[in-house]
Amino acid sequence: MTTQPVRRYRYYDLLLVAFVTVLLCSNLIGAGKAAVITLPLLGEVTYGAGILFFPISYLFGDILTEVYGYAHDRRAVWAGFAALVFAAFMSLVVLSLTPASGDYMSNYQQGLETVFGNTWRIVIASITAFWAGSLANGYVMAKMKIWSGGKHLWMRTIGSTAVGEALDSSLFYVMAFYAIWPIEQVISVAIAQYFLKTGWEVIMTPVTYKVVGWLKRQEDEDYMDIGTDFTPFRVRV
Repeated sequence: MTTQPVRRYRYYDLLLVAFVTVLLCSNLIGAGKAAVITLPLLGEVTYGAGILFFPISYLFGDILTEVYGYAHDRRAVWAGFAALVFAAFMSLVVLSLTPASGDYMSNYQQGLETVFGNTWRIVIASITAFWAGSLANGYVMAKMKIWSGGKHLWMRTIGSTAVGEALDSSLFYVMAFYAIWPIEQVISVAIAQYFLKTGWEVIMTPVTYKVVGWLKRQEDEDYMDIGTDFTPFRVRV
């Protein structure tokens, strides 16, 4: 019995690296900050600064699933999982090192603890929410592509993001910031994040169409996940 060799793609590895980079930025730079913006009709809205990065990761997830299939998207999710675990571990190591004497280093250590002191909790929440949300996004995207016969890309990207973001936002903010932020703020930020991220997907639909179309032509691939093993507990394509 012969095994079908796994196809190699020109741009998949680059997309995977970009996806992991965006994921790390969203969790280590923006996740802990609650910012405020004033919107027409809605007034003052509180949101997490991670929204600058995280919707892009869902955009990557849609593109990976649409072009390369669910299994390649799942591998990217697990690569992001490993990167987050490593970043969290190294943050704890750096924080535990005894700082050199002097006011500058003392203030520097305090700043690191302020920014990364709850990294373990944020990363655990992020891993859980990201894992559940991203794989749900890929699963819904792949299934809708089969059901629609590969038509209506806009419906698949928005529909899958709506499901994935619902899981992500509801899990992340409760796990990461419960008893740190006021509960009213946790709920309001989670709701705001959900609508802002899903809205971002709607706005970025023309970009998604262009990138997906270009990649399909370059890779000569438009994967349909018929017969795919959708278990989330697998890294191998």
